[in-house]
Amino acid sequence: MQFHLNRFQVGDPEIAEPSPRALERISRSSRPPAEVDVLIVGCGPAGLTLAAQLSAFPEIETCIVEKKDGPLELGQADGVACRTMEMFNAFGFAEKVLREAYWVNETTFWGPDQDAPSNIARSAWVKDTEEGLSEFPHVILNQARVHEFYLDIMRKSPNRLSPHYGWEVCDVSVDAALADRPEARPVTVSLKKVAPVEDGETRQVRAKYVIGCDGARSQVRKSLGLELKGDSANQAWGVMDVLVRTDFPDLRKKSIIRSGNGGSIVLIPREGGHLARFYVEQGKLPGGQRAAQSDIALERVIETTREILSPYSFDVQHVAWWSIYEIGQRLSDRFDDVDRAAGESRQPRVFIAGDACHTHSPKAGQGMNVSMQDAFNLGWKLAAVLTGRSAPGLLDTYSSERRAIAEELINFDREWAAMLSAPLKRPGDEGPGVTAQEIQEYFVRAGRYTAGTATRYAPSKLTDGKARQELAEGLTVGNRFHSAPAIRFTDAKPMHLGHVIEADGRWRILVFAGPQGPGDQDSDTARLLDFLYEDGRSPLLRYTPDGADLDSVIDVRAVYQQGHHEFELADCHALLKPTKGSHTLTDYEKIFCADSAQDIFDMRRIDRTTGCVVVVRPDQYVGTVLAPTDHEGLARYFEPLLLTARQQGEATRAPALDAAT
Repeated sequence: MQFHLNRFQVGDPEIAEPSPRALERISRSSRPPAEVDVLIVGCGPAGLTLAAQLSAFPEIETCIVEKKDGPLELGQADGVACRTMEMFNAFGFAEKVLREAYWVNETTFWGPDQDAPSNIARSAWVKDTEEGLSEFPHVILNQARVHEFYLDIMRKSPNRLSPHYGWEVCDVSVDAALADRPEARPVTVSLKKVAPVEDGETRQVRAKYVIGCDGARSQVRKSLGLELKGDSANQAWGVMDVLVRTDFPDLRKKSIIRSGNGGSIVLIPREGGHLARFYVEQGKLPGGQRAAQSDIALERVIETTREILSPYSFDVQHVAWWSIYEIGQRLSDRFDDVDRAAGESRQPRVFIAGDACHTHSPKAGQGMNVSMQDAFNLGWKLAAVLTGRSAPGLLDTYSSERRAIAEELINFDREWAAMLSAPLKRPGDEGPGVTAQEIQEYFVRAGRYTAGTATRYAPSKLTDGKARQELAEGLTVGNRFHSAPAIRFTDAKPMHLGHVIEADGRWRILVFAGPQGPGDQDSDTARLLDFLYEDGRSPLLRYTPDGADLDSVIDVRAVYQQGHHEFELADCHALLKPTKGSHTLTDYEKIFCADSAQDIFDMRRIDRTTGCVVVVRPDQYVGTVLAPTDHEGLARYFEPLLLTARQQGEATRAPALDAAT
């Protein structure tokens, strides 16, 4: 995090200077404005991730509405995957989460005791995530606290963004005739005031883009004529957050428990050292019945837990929260308002994210995580289009990329939920069912998936299907950038290279140098830096607006194989010492060296003889890997993704349009 660029500022550096737009908004009515660039519906994990990302852009007018009368106080979700922690780090609050959260280090497996089958016994324990999968652990934290971290970012942002609580969506309509006109506000949303009481007040908001993050019963999705399709297993589970007295020895470890009578528990320790969450199988629901209609009481969930945990005691002292849910996996046909199957070709203007477009059971711990990743994928694309950096066609990639990931999640969740509810059998037994060993083996195989690191986007204009993957075998195109340690040259700071990728909408070009040092002007690395700094085809020169800092759209960093004592700053290329701000101060944070103790070239299998170029998308995913000599390929990669400085200027000079035009 850089600050003190244009002047010395006292106080919290995370609090940005308020934009004129924010000051104007503070002085206005607390009702949602009549016109916005982006209207977000829903203050769940997806909605707040999106709002926090967009709040960093003073030029984007964002509004977020929520039908509840205030922030969430007690969350339903609690699992935060390794990949999500990487995203939290880009937003700047990973350390806060780590300090408060329960860290899932091991998972234990329990099954029927061979000597007393009515009792349970521990059969195995495994590391929760494989070694080296991420620099962050899998953690557990109340969803309401995650919301609060996002709300804090929004409050401190240039836009001073805060939700409008108590407003419900009645209808969403799109004027298709205006959808392809970039400056139009073709989406009209009808709102009504419903909390703290429904008082009859209504409001219409016209927006350039609307995003429905309003849950499984999404009114935004229904307004688009879309529905969640899929099956329900009619299998009821109870879930409760409790303080208990028990002699069960693994209360503070994640545990998967199958009893001799077939009952199952997934135990998730909670933050704070005492609270624990129990997912408890409750059996089949009658055909067509929903969990909300069942007569399953809390006492039954507690008694079932006690039976499954035998011979261990289980005495509940306090219940913080509990619920009944049924297992089901459902998915929307698409995640935006353009029906391509019916021949529509206009630009999308309405999107859905999170539970509004995919639902599944909570036991895989992916619901909140995948929802936030939906929003992270969409947020930077909206920002790029609304700030004029990219053409609206970039938004077509949201539905195609994220729906494929949601479909993979649902397939995984269906298999995992079926295993936990299937009859338990002994090894060698015939007939239906699973063994305890099969459950354990499936859990281990699925480790990368539950950690959130298995997501891989298919080849597209964003992920280069012809990349030189052999030059960086450990940085897979389409996967998230797998960070590794490095030494920042000018201050000798050991840090993770991936932590330079912040949620600021910028692209990254990471140059991994060949064996020559920065003083060798004849190296491929030096010629690449010359190209980026001076050539008219350079992505930096083509796409950086006039008067903006050179790294405002694409941030270039270099990693050298030499140690940080083996060369001088004067040896380094001018591109790696850019000036910025009103005082044209030098940025000293672009140059890195391999850490001899944990060499990034070895860890990520980067070709030492040639080096390589890794382009990282604003959402931390690898877009392409190129040879340092492939200047044309680097220029070509960005051509369909960014608008030139001249095109950006023309876009900002276009006359504004609204739905009444």
